[in-house]
Amino acid sequence: MTSKTILVTGVAGFLGSNLADRLLQDGHKVIGIDNLSMGHMSNLKTASEHDHFEFIEGDVTNESVFSAITKDADILVHLAAFKIPRYGKAIDTLKINYHGTENALEFARQRNIKCVLASTSDVYGKNPDVPFSEIHSNSVIGSSTTPRWAYAVSKLFDEHLALAYQDAYGFPVTLLRFFGSYGPNQALSWWGGPPPVFINSVLNDDVIPIHGDGQQTRSFTYVSDTIDGIAAAIYKDEANGEILNIGSQEEVTILELAKRVKAVSKTPGELKYELVPYASFSKSNYEDVMRRVPDVTHSKKILGVSAQVSLDDGLAKTIEWQIKAMEERGFEKKGS
Repeated sequence: MTSKTILVTGVAGFLGSNLADRLLQDGHKVIGIDNLSMGHMSNLKTASEHDHFEFIEGDVTNESVFSAITKDADILVHLAAFKIPRYGKAIDTLKINYHGTENALEFARQRNIKCVLASTSDVYGKNPDVPFSEIHSNSVIGSSTTPRWAYAVSKLFDEHLALAYQDAYGFPVTLLRFFGSYGPNQALSWWGGPPPVFINSVLNDDVIPIHGDGQQTRSFTYVSDTIDGIAAAIYKDEANGEILNIGSQEEVTILELAKRVKAVSKTPGELKYELVPYASFSKSNYEDVMRRVPDVTHSKKILGVSAQVSLDDGLAKTIEWQIKAMEERGFEKKGS
């Protein structure tokens, strides 16, 4: 494979840092952008030691960050985003995701290069028909009066904007809908989803907070499987113009996840958990998604890869990493 220069936004974050390591290992050059609001430089320890890695500290919502890049780039991977406004900040979710994506697409348009854009399984919304198919499943979004849907709407807009840019300007885009990625370099708070919070609680012999009744289901995807999907989307022309699910089909309830974390950790004592009403952390009527699992038939056909790491194996690897990460980051009991 010919060496390419790949621009990665959100490079110090969870997926960005893991992707950078993979691309450098594959012989490519990586230019990474991150404002370090959520990412950590410690995630880039391996990449920073590589001669073919360049880091730019900057905010993707600032167009000048992109315009200042003078080096040629062959592909742009836009991962930087602001997530579900579970605790407010819906305006940040909407503005950051829109402006960041617009600037990324403008950069790709000006350079006439492929853009791989991170989307989310959240765009399927409350659709009750699982597994979710990129081709056949509709987006079922809740009321605009519920801020929880701001993230899904922002990423749906990003998808439409990317496809509109492709149609208008002729450069290829690929949209990736991620399902519950977890693993090394993840955020150690709710920003990283349930796995890091549950692991933290178990390692501290603390009570695991479970939102709602714990019967909502998810498919959790170990990071190496997610990165395999992103890499294939970068490399394969067949992915151009496609919307693709990236995720595991191993569906578990959130309560079962807590039990699996406890079992895999091999910590002494019984599982401790409490059910936390949605009303306790949301000023508005919070709506959860009761089932979320992908149909990967289409993505496997296009990309030639699918999730391989079981939940128990992935949790074991993640717990081993998180024990060290919690110490290095000074992560206190009950979160940070």
